[in-house]
Amino acid sequence: MELEFRKPELADREMVNRYFRMNRNRSCEYTFANLYLWSRHYKVAYTIVEDMMVFYYTQYGSFTFPQGDRSNLKKVLDLLMDWSKEHGIEFHMTNVNEEQFQQLEAIYPGRFSIEYYRDSADYVYETEKLIALSGKKYHGKKNHINKFKKLYPDWTYEKITSENVEECFQMALDWRTENGCNEDPEKNAEMCVTLNSLRLMEELRLCGGLIRADGKVMAFSIGEPVCDDTMVVHIEKAYADVQGAYPIINQQFLLHEASQYRYVNREEDMGEPGLRQAKESYHPVFLVEKGRVSLR
Repeated sequence: MELEFRKPELADREMVNRYFRMNRNRSCEYTFANLYLWSRHYKVAYTIVEDMMVFYYTQYGSFTFPQGDRSNLKKVLDLLMDWSKEHGIEFHMTNVNEEQFQQLEAIYPGRFSIEYYRDSADYVYETEKLIALSGKKYHGKKNHINKFKKLYPDWTYEKITSENVEECFQMALDWRTENGCNEDPEKNAEMCVTLNSLRLMEELRLCGGLIRADGKVMAFSIGEPVCDDTMVVHIEKAYADVQGAYPIINQQFLLHEASQYRYVNREEDMGEPGLRQAKESYHPVFLVEKGRVSLR
């Protein structure tokens, strides 16, 4: 059987989301915006097989776990393995979480192995706790926010709209310069995704918020629901030299845009020590671990 892979386009949004909704998943990869924006960098294509949607990372030769009608899962996996064999490609799947691996084990006991990558694990928090910041363990965060409010008594929170999105765009360009993104390919790719998120907020149905102080944008955040009980924060930018800017956009974005969701996924740390420390300091309730699956 020959598989026909297509690059995801904006017109595919509703179709892709229909398949995503069929299998609840809190991993940050399972939103159309994430898929569409990063597919421009990581060469992701998709195909529909037996009413299941499968993504293929062409430069890695790796599939994602099929999404859709689980009654067809074995048939689809068999087809993917046959296709890989016909094309002389070693069969792999990437970004497979623990629940998905258990489904594999139930169908093919002992046939697959998985290697989890700590750097790729998503941090998931209780939204209510990140809004309230109550108790001793969040004391430092609250102090930083209070310091910001004292320094900038005129501060406001605004939803990102067509009227203020250009200011966020200009702030992101400043942030790119300050953080040397042009000299670092990974940082540059992430900044391209940030700028395209702002350009395409309406088309991708993203929600966003900003903090304004002294008349200028100090921080902004962009996210979307990944499932019925979880909001994922894709992007968060703030000026590093403005004390409390990161904690206050974190809190205010959740308060205004995500308070109805039990959990918030703040994505992975990519193995960066500073980012890991920052994410752990907010005390995640669990990590969404993801790994690479291979045939034994």
